[in-house]
Amino acid sequence: MTASLDCLYSFRRCPYAMRARLGVLFAGLQVELREVILKNKPAQMLAISPKGTVPVLRLADGVVIDESRDIMVWALEQQDPQGLLDATVLEQANTLIEQNDNEFKYWLDRYKYADRHVEMTQAEYRQRGEAFLQVLESLLESRAYLLGDNPSIADIGVMPFVRQFAHVDRDVFSQLPYLNLQRWLQGWLAHPLFLQTMIKLPVWQEGDEVLVFPARP
Repeated sequence: MTASLDCLYSFRRCPYAMRARLGVLFAGLQVELREVILKNKPAQMLAISPKGTVPVLRLADGVVIDESRDIMVWALEQQDPQGLLDATVLEQANTLIEQNDNEFKYWLDRYKYADRHVEMTQAEYRQRGEAFLQVLESLLESRAYLLGDNPSIADIGVMPFVRQFAHVDRDVFSQLPYLNLQRWLQGWLAHPLFLQTMIKLPVWQEGDEVLVFPARP
């Protein structure tokens, strides 16, 4: 069975890799998962995706997908039992994910690594990032998830980055005036599929037995 599995190179703490794993889990698929260390990237991963970032998905037919957003879409196009690709909100979802990836991530990186970016203070970087948090807070005022009463690809595409932002300084984040966003984030952090996403796995080495993700009884 495992010989024909699609193979996902991942790194547990990377938000891009998190959302790819969430896509696999929400789709109800199984893949071979290879946990990597970014300081020592395996040659097998670099051979199929020379840019050297995770996640990278090598399909059983040899096709390589090395953008996290595309991996989410690929997984959910295979099967989507919870309707995360709901066509009625897909355009809004794509807009939110683009804003997350192209704007919010820029300020998130500078907020997290403010000592490397001395042009502004950490607080100033945080405030720039909060512009996106305010968008999310507004969306969550009257609904459980970003685009409705059920999760969409926007939620799993954005949440890992909000989590990372919150974890830069949890005390500060808990005092920010975004009560709906904090409720939403806490709900995701306790979600069974997210907990499954974050299970610690051994670092893959050539010759290891295939590690199937998610493992099933």
